[in-house]
Amino acid sequence: MEAKKNRAVNTTITRDTAQFSKGTNNIYETVALLSKRSNQIASEMKRELHKKIEEFSSSIDTMDEIYENREQIEVVRHYEQMPKPTLIATQEYLNDELYYRNPAKEDQNMQRLEAMENEAIAEGATADKEKAKEQE
Repeated sequence: MEAKKNRAVNTTITRDTAQFSKGTNNIYETVALLSKRSNQIASEMKRELHKKIEEFSSSIDTMDEIYENREQIEVVRHYEQMPKPTLIATQEYLNDELYYRNPAKEDQNMQRLEAMENEAIAEGATADKEKAKEQE
């Protein structure tokens, strides 16, 4: 995960909104997509951080151990300095590294295809009836 995090810029950048609607054809759908992906990234980062912090935990904590544990402080600082999950998700989207699908749109497309097939079948049936009448 760390290799991906280093590519995202850790500052605010003005973006062209046309870039965000190129894949989904809807900027609001893109925002929802980026929101879901950033939540995934955030939970993954949180799991990684908790794993690393658990390595430092001991059953008996003394005041000296709390103040002297520099390694744990460095780990936390590293995670604080990393780009935010929204920036990482945005960079992944702009680099076409995200796979996404919209089941509602897929259902609509399937319904359209079925309707077109039904129309074609109906037109074929009427054409067959007309040929049969001509042959009589």
